Amino acid sequence: MLDVERRGPIAVVTLNRPEAMNALSKALRLALYEAMVALDADPDVSVVILTGAGERAFTAGLDLKELGGDASAMGAANDQDARSNPVRAVERCRKPVIGAINGVAITGGFELALACDVLIASDNARFADTHARVGIMPGWGLSQKLSRLIGPYRAKELSLSGNFLDARTAADWGLVNRVTAPEDLLPTALKLAEDMASIPVETLAFYKGLIDDGYARSFGEGLALEHERSSAHNREVTPEKVEARRRQVMARGRSQ
Repeated sequence: MLDVERRGPIAVVTLNRPEAMNALSKALRLALYEAMVALDADPDVSVVILTGAGERAFTAGLDLKELGGDASAMGAANDQDARSNPVRAVERCRKPVIGAINGVAITGGFELALACDVLIASDNARFADTHARVGIMPGWGLSQKLSRLIGPYRAKELSLSGNFLDARTAADWGLVNRVTAPEDLLPTALKLAEDMASIPVETLAFYKGLIDDGYARSFGEGLALEHERSSAHNREVTPEKVEARRRQVMARGRSQ
């Protein structure tokens, strides 16, 4: 149902229900929460990659068969508890989460993809917001997050039509960072994760929090937040640490 594979400081988390297009059942959502809590707390993990099993689907979102058979299950669409809300489960991880989008990301699956910090998509990836077509309104942030990422006009085009967006167009719109062939998806995500993991994990977590918390505020408030946090952080940085890091940066620059 959920696989977690460790590759040094990188953890690859795979939604593994390919027979159900990796639909987010109640059990899978709980398993994802438990995995993200454990990885967040693990000092040996620096970066997480989130993907789906197979090439058909990253995830088709909430398990509609499960919803259709249990009237109380509909509350999951608005639940803010990270145990049942996979977006909250991913967002609570302080470490970078790279979404390796291997197939369709539909409705709640689209929302889960947008919870990641970086998105790399295979040519098989497609995105769709079918909330309106299903008759359910988004409760995990899609209606607000999507318009901030690609603009309100494009967001309305997707959400008010329910049409699919292919990977290449998603990249052109700035929704994903890059597109790869299916066989190159995980290697590309791992290479980026390795680049990130070469930075101390506490630095990654601090900088990720600075970006996310500032993005949720106005520009002026974000600048004030940066000043407050960076001032406190930089007071603890010694010249010796800067010189050591400078040498590392120069060596890496020459290798690139």
